Amino acid sequence: MTEWTYEKAGVSIDRKSDAISALASELIYRREGKGQSLRKTGLFTSLIDYGDEYLTLATDGVGTKLIVAQTLDKWDTVGIDCVAMNVNDTICVNAEPMSFVDYVAVANPDPNVTRAIGVGLNKGAEMSNMDIVGGEIAVLPEIVKVNDLSGTCLGRVKKEDVITGEGCEEADLIVALKSSGIHSNGLTLARKVFENAGFGLMDKAPGLKDTVGESLLVPTEIYVKQVLDITSKYNVHGLINITGGGLRNLLRMRQGLHYVIDDPIPPADIFKTIQKLGEVSTAEMYQTFNMSMGFMIVAPSIDAESIVREYDNAQVVGRVEKGTGVYYEPENVVYERY
Repeated sequence: MTEWTYEKAGVSIDRKSDAISALASELIYRREGKGQSLRKTGLFTSLIDYGDEYLTLATDGVGTKLIVAQTLDKWDTVGIDCVAMNVNDTICVNAEPMSFVDYVAVANPDPNVTRAIGVGLNKGAEMSNMDIVGGEIAVLPEIVKVNDLSGTCLGRVKKEDVITGEGCEEADLIVALKSSGIHSNGLTLARKVFENAGFGLMDKAPGLKDTVGESLLVPTEIYVKQVLDITSKYNVHGLINITGGGLRNLLRMRQGLHYVIDDPIPPADIFKTIQKLGEVSTAEMYQTFNMSMGFMIVAPSIDAESIVREYDNAQVVGRVEKGTGVYYEPENVVYERY
């Protein structure tokens, strides 16, 4: 069996980064005065100057997890994923999500499907204490083959409370919050691995208690209330949503530091099964999936240890040292590019 990679499945992280850079290089116009954005790269969400506060805007979608939803004809959880992908980015600057708009693209409008999507969107909004204030359903039969779902989140944070990762220091510890499963990244690779191994989305696969599709559809964890509670009580230097790029997301934090993962949360069965069936390398797994570490917090050791004592889903998984890059110590893997 040939070893599977995200690129072999059809998604190149490096080519995506190059494409983002190419697009961003053309976005040179800058507003001046109130409403201008903070000129800083690497943030999970934008920071828009609004007097004593920053407003934030984040946008994201559910991705190819929607193929799983369509195959299973189960649409009532992907709305949670859509909200989660946006609000979990929003809280990375310590901003509180306030408002959300959704975008649904369909070939043929089906009230049963859109109602089910609405169930998940509403649940995600409730979990985030956020209003869904509007949205759009586009009927695009010549373009859409699988219903698409994305959204945009508006948030706010006082300027004195903003966290950008620039405060990270040597001797800080890295705390991970456990994920609910695969979340909404790496689904293209996951689906290809199961398909190549002869397992359909309706099938059971070794190591999984549910069908492949049910295991992949588990909704993305929403960390809003927990993370904002943590930042209200503890000194936090960095907040990282472990989405596309896996551990590479740590490279968004302060440069000139070495982020070492030496005691990871043990990966859930879904990740073990994908790695075994696809003969996927550990280096590839940790730059494609969250590997049961859905969100990370960089904090001084005293605060990190207190966080772990207070929250059952939290574990110290690493440390910050002088140097560069992200180092996954158990396998001697280094990531140097986001």
